[in-house]
Amino acid sequence: METGPIDIAVELGRQALYVTLLLSVPLLAVGLVVGLIVSVIQAVTQIQEQTLSFVPKILAVVAILFMLLPWMILVMVDYTEELFLSLDRFFRPM
Repeated sequence: METGPIDIAVELGRQALYVTLLLSVPLLAVGLVVGLIVSVIQAVTQIQEQTLSFVPKILAVVAILFMLLPWMILVMVDYTEELFLSLDRFFRPM
């Protein structure tokens, strides 16, 4: 059974969503954990300063971004290579 253009387009869309989720989850998880920790500290000390919760989250997300950047680039390069190979199959005359 040969895959048609619609099947290839759906698969490419599924892969794009998967790669997006794979790359964003670590950053979002770190932001969530740091936000929860800062919220608990704010509740205990009764300090309700908005920048106190914003700055640590930004610093933690930037730190994890720099730590995971080589891995993220490898994932994006692998996806891009697969995308170009799939586009070759997509535009090949039937």
